Amino acid sequence: MLHRCFLVIGALLSLAVSLLVAQETCPATQMPGMPGIPGLPGRDGRDGEKGQKGQSGEAWRGGLGPQKGERGDPGLMGFPGKRGQSGEPGKSGIPGMSGPPGEPGEHGIVGVQQQAAFSVARGTNDYPDKASVIRFTKVITNIHNDYDTVTGHFRCRVPGMYYFVFHASLDDRLCVLLKMGETLLASFCDHRRSRRQVTSGSLAVYLTRDQEVWLETKDYRGMRGKPSGYSIFSGFLLHAY
Repeated sequence: MLHRCFLVIGALLSLAVSLLVAQETCPATQMPGMPGIPGLPGRDGRDGEKGQKGQSGEAWRGGLGPQKGERGDPGLMGFPGKRGQSGEPGKSGIPGMSGPPGEPGEHGIVGVQQQAAFSVARGTNDYPDKASVIRFTKVITNIHNDYDTVTGHFRCRVPGMYYFVFHASLDDRLCVLLKMGETLLASFCDHRRSRRQVTSGSLAVYLTRDQEVWLETKDYRGMRGKPSGYSIFSGFLLHAY
């Protein structure tokens, strides 16, 4: 190795001397000399100092295939999908605040006011008029005068379920209609012609306040009566609502 170094140095000195001689011998012409022979390569330099540790690279996520890039910008909103199945009911929420007080209700009816009953007799032996209200003028029972002997109507004062019944003495054919306002509740007819006999009919019906119920004749009106009875119309409250 040392021998190689001396050879290189000798070659460089020889080249330098040749250049000087050429300059001294040919000052007037200024002609360049011939290039010298390239020297031998120098030896390898010493190892440098250890550099600082570099920053860690991104984690490797998979094999040799394409790697996932950075998250892109959100795309446009797609079309709505089909309605999914209903989920399970959630837990009950916290009770809400109490609402405002409601409006006052109708006045209640207590004690004796919940009683309603009447029983009245025909009071005359004359037939009632055809297709007219049958008036019972002889009062037997009439709480709070709910039955009007002038009009022949019973007016409901206590809403609830009522039971109405009539018993009639007749010596000719008779048809009696039980009516409530414009509504026909029932029709009771007896077409037998014989000596004096008794017929009757009854019905339970719900009434609201101020509704009216009465008996009315149709074509046949063979009802008899007298002040002591024979033909009687009665009604009473079964249950107030």
